[in-house]
Amino acid sequence: MTDCAECGFAYDLALAPRVSALVEGHARAYADLLGAEAPGLRRRSAPQVWSPLEYACHMRDVLLVQRERVLAARRRDVPVAESMGRDERVEHDGYSQQKPADVARQLQDAALLFSGVLDRLSPSDWERTLIYAYPEPEERSLRWVAVHTLHELRHHLLDMRRQLEHDGG
Repeated sequence: MTDCAECGFAYDLALAPRVSALVEGHARAYADLLGAEAPGLRRRSAPQVWSPLEYACHMRDVLLVQRERVLAARRRDVPVAESMGRDERVEHDGYSQQKPADVARQLQDAALLFSGVLDRLSPSDWERTLIYAYPEPEERSLRWVAVHTLHELRHHLLDMRRQLEHDGG
């Protein structure tokens, strides 16, 4: 995966050991946005664009799924990271009906869980790999998984902020 033209994120794999602290900080930023109880939290700016609340639910689930992927890569040689079903989860888990305060708490807890797993990686663990399906199936290191997760957090935080600013929230 290359750098993100939309949000400006640079995929610097040397950043991986510092991701856990950055993840926790981003989770607090999500919680702050959710805690504001802005009227636009549940509103989609377009039918194909998630609402800020749906983005937050997605990130909570991403952190939990990524944690499991890191743990699987520590247990097995080159496991396959199955798709998390990101689009299906929006409906199946009722993202738009969830309480923002609950999602804020859960997202922060998920960040702590993910960070805790990253903090326990040894230097050699960072080089363990798994087959990651996005954007195309490819063998990726845990270093990449950590940095990619940080990109997801940053990118979707920007998505949330844009929508809330557009809504005046």
